[in-house]
Amino acid sequence: MAARQLLVDPVAAAQRLLGATLTGRGVSAVVVEVEAYGGVPDGPWPDAAAHSYRGISGRNAVMFGPPGRLYTYRSHGIHVCANVSCGPDGTAAAVLLRAAALDEGTETARARRGELVRGAALARGPGNLCSALGITMDDNGIDLFDPASPVTLELNEPLTAASGPRVGVSQAADRPWRFWLAGRPEVSAYRRSPRAPAPGASD
Repeated sequence: MAARQLLVDPVAAAQRLLGATLTGRGVSAVVVEVEAYGGVPDGPWPDAAAHSYRGISGRNAVMFGPPGRLYTYRSHGIHVCANVSCGPDGTAAAVLLRAAALDEGTETARARRGELVRGAALARGPGNLCSALGITMDDNGIDLFDPASPVTLELNEPLTAASGPRVGVSQAADRPWRFWLAGRPEVSAYRRSPRAPAPGASD
């Protein structure tokens, strides 16, 4: 069962998801950038930057498992972002899908994103990725490994990843839990949150 491959800590899951094929509503893409997120303070992977840090709620329940489910949320109340739950059922952890390289359905993605958007930028950034693949808040909780789901995931052979701090988080800002495929133009630029401590002053 493919979901078992995500029955691991969030860092291992993030690295496993690089190179995976994500398919949604007529568009197929290869995941080229991800970020790992843990959970509650007394859990195995405490992470103050995670939505789950303060415990389970209606919003973040999918992060608590089982693995292989899609967790969606709105960034700044506007952009839909997509995560893949990982780790044991009942333990919070997820991987944010930050960027993807389109394989099929480029014209469909362009119709969703705009005619003037360059090809490498169509699914660059979490919100743009969801827009390009037609992922919505209604997809929250779906099983990504169920062929009948509107959004599906296929794990491919693991790839060598570059790593560095996560983008835009103000807590645990130095933790090198962002992973990407080096040299891919679809990968987003690193931007440190202005609310984060000085580099080196955050775990």
